[in-house]
Amino acid sequence: MTIHREGYKTIAITALLFGGINLLSFGFLSATLPTFATIIFIITLALFLFIISFFRIPNRVHTIDDTKIICPADGKVVVIEEITDVEYFKDKRIQVSIFMSPANVHVNRFPMSGEVTYNQYHKGKYLVAWHPKSSTENERWSVAVKNQYGEILFKQIAGALAKRICNYAAVGQTAKQCDEYGFIKFGSRVDVLLPVGTKVEVALNQVVKGGVTVLASW
Repeated sequence: MTIHREGYKTIAITALLFGGINLLSFGFLSATLPTFATIIFIITLALFLFIISFFRIPNRVHTIDDTKIICPADGKVVVIEEITDVEYFKDKRIQVSIFMSPANVHVNRFPMSGEVTYNQYHKGKYLVAWHPKSSTENERWSVAVKNQYGEILFKQIAGALAKRICNYAAVGQTAKQCDEYGFIKFGSRVDVLLPVGTKVEVALNQVVKGGVTVLASW
């Protein structure tokens, strides 16, 4: 396991707060209220370890297969439905949405190889990530990739807690399946818009792993 570069600053600030709070706590409370000082230490340590775990990148064997579309994120499948895309395709698509809780790995990976044909940031609201309108009204970053099998669009969507989306893709870039293309901080959602007729390989409420679980087949 490694730590994502987006976490270095946050972890450093958290470490300083952890150290400062506990220096004050043990300096002023340990003599008169040792139990209270110990409780403060345990709570702040748990929060510090949680922040570190949030930015973890676990070692995994990724699924590489051009005939498959791989899950771009860890989480739980919360939506599988046919929708009309008004942003890019302007036609009907199959939408598969993955909800990422704060406990999930938050690295986002290219679901397939190909050329990046679209990359657009949208300002928006911060509705809870499972809200039906979060896909079109929340802050989000949309990326489309096209190859010999077809073209898909996938969106990083900010939730009520996630208010910073990191996106490293660029139009014209050659995307490589399962390579990292972004990161979302503290709970969020990723939508994948597939062509109608694509075989969806996941089910509602299924727990999936980014870069590992097969989302759909061409």
